[in-house]
Amino acid sequence: MVSFKKPNLDSFQKRIHIATLFVTVCFLLLATRLVWLQLIQHGRYSLLAENNRIALVPAPANRGLVIDRSGIVIGRNYSALTLEVNAEEVKGNVDELINQLSEVIQISPRDRRNFKRSLEDSRNMGTFPLRSMLNETETARFMANRYRFPGVDIRARSFREYPYNELASHLIGYIGRVSQKDKERMQAEIGDAKADDPDALQTSFLPGIQYVGKIGLEQKYESVLRGVPGYDQVEITAGGRPVRTLSSSPSIPGKNIVLSVDIKLQYLVEQLYGNFRGAFVAIEPQTGDVLAFVSKPSFNPNDFVEGIDAVTWKELNDSPSKPLYNRPLKGIYPPGSTYKPFMALAALENKKRTPSQTIFDPGYFDFGNHTFRDDKKGGHGTVDMQKSIVESCDTYYYMLARDMGVDMIAKFMKPLGFGQITGIDLEGEARGVLPSTDWKKNTFKKPEQQKWYEGETISLGIGQGYNAFTILQLAHAIANVANNGVVMKPHLVKAIEDPFTRHRELTTPKESYRIDLNPENIAVIKNAMIEVNRSGTSAAAFQGAGYVAGGKTGTAQVFSLNSKEYKHGATAEFLRDHALFIAFAPADKPTIVIAMVVENAGFGAQYAAPIARKALDYYIDGKWPKEVPEWKRAP
Repeated sequence: MVSFKKPNLDSFQKRIHIATLFVTVCFLLLATRLVWLQLIQHGRYSLLAENNRIALVPAPANRGLVIDRSGIVIGRNYSALTLEVNAEEVKGNVDELINQLSEVIQISPRDRRNFKRSLEDSRNMGTFPLRSMLNETETARFMANRYRFPGVDIRARSFREYPYNELASHLIGYIGRVSQKDKERMQAEIGDAKADDPDALQTSFLPGIQYVGKIGLEQKYESVLRGVPGYDQVEITAGGRPVRTLSSSPSIPGKNIVLSVDIKLQYLVEQLYGNFRGAFVAIEPQTGDVLAFVSKPSFNPNDFVEGIDAVTWKELNDSPSKPLYNRPLKGIYPPGSTYKPFMALAALENKKRTPSQTIFDPGYFDFGNHTFRDDKKGGHGTVDMQKSIVESCDTYYYMLARDMGVDMIAKFMKPLGFGQITGIDLEGEARGVLPSTDWKKNTFKKPEQQKWYEGETISLGIGQGYNAFTILQLAHAIANVANNGVVMKPHLVKAIEDPFTRHRELTTPKESYRIDLNPENIAVIKNAMIEVNRSGTSAAAFQGAGYVAGGKTGTAQVFSLNSKEYKHGATAEFLRDHALFIAFAPADKPTIVIAMVVENAGFGAQYAAPIARKALDYYIDGKWPKEVPEWKRAP
């Protein structure tokens, strides 16, 4: 007989309860997760899902034009044939496709890299250029083989062009393909708008921006010139295939920038410099309009648009003439004798001299154990203020600098703009050096270097020593004097123009501030500078001028002679003296001021003043020098 054990109901019920509890907890966890995903995190995952479902296909905007003050276009766009690849239609290995295409049309490694970068940035959606600016032979060769490459075609695209090549390259700048650094900068411009407005992700669509300004006005006015890219909102499958276009937003072309620059004057000056290196800035004192902004030598900005080749880049970088260096903006030079009119004005304003007060110049000035020599052996004899400027007497300014002291000089020169950022609409402006006792303390580390010695003040009077300013600052300073102490910020862009309505929004600022200068003192300096061009150091250059102009020549040492005699021809080229000149005209009511340097040329009266004279002849009287080819407008 078989016996059965009585089942333990309590144990069975306990297991049922545990299982029920476990299932309940699992359902609660699932329900909690469901609530978390569907309610609390709904917005986030909805946006992610939408971004996975929708792709934005960019439509780049036409870039705004760069126009000179007379309406001459110096930065424009043109249409060219481009080999384009539709990323959605290309199947298989991209490298294999490019290799096959390169058998038909030459494709450089740079073209390959740029194309792959565009694909990565756009999630393989849209049509992208693989090779730009095809010629007729290349176009015909591809069209004969087009059937082999589905998704690849030839289209017309807009490209940036600088029709005058090297002309005004340092002020215009150039554009180039967007780099990672450019993207980060543009993303920073968008700022917190993304966090506050999800739609900002679309309205600030970066893949539509393929080129940006790298230097010059192209960089400074990037946000104005580039416009707003358009896009197509395309619904895609999980595999990335397009299904339909949901919406489209057309691109908005960039606005034009109208320069204050007279491009014909710019051309003339660049031609007059020839093979010399240097900088030239012309300003309209009443407005601050920069009329010319010359840096020699220059470069061709067209070389950079699609990426410069290695050979050209090496030539530009290795050249001892530094063609990529923006001399008016970044180059700092001792002003030499062009500083003397400002020193004389400082003396009058600080009552350290009167116009009729004289000194005797034996040809040197002794201070301590050092002899500071005048440029004229035997000296200039009895010298008053006007003669000191007309004949450029060094001894007069040695004594004046000693009597004023470095801090008094610095205090007067600072409002004129020396050693200060002018605020011109270009990036990277150099400050230069306006020496003072505080400047030296803050510049040097060792206590013995921080001390200012009286002997260091003497050479400041003739624009040497620690003095180091940009040609832009020198032009700004003479503009402030010519404008009777009214300071206008120098600027290159005069107006922003709407490409459709042609309405112009002026950028010309109001006066920045006024320097409290005695009009009688200004008249003394202006009259002396007028006499410089009549009977002084630049008289030969201005003989027969049809207008009255003021000027001052300058010759600045590049290295210390250590009391040795300077011989121009026996000195290495890059160690020779700089030739400088400043001018204003017409004298009664100046409409143009000039500051310039011809590097390592020698005497300012011989090499700089003649260039200024011909520039003024054109700007004031419309006379074009015979030795310079006539200006030809680009087709």
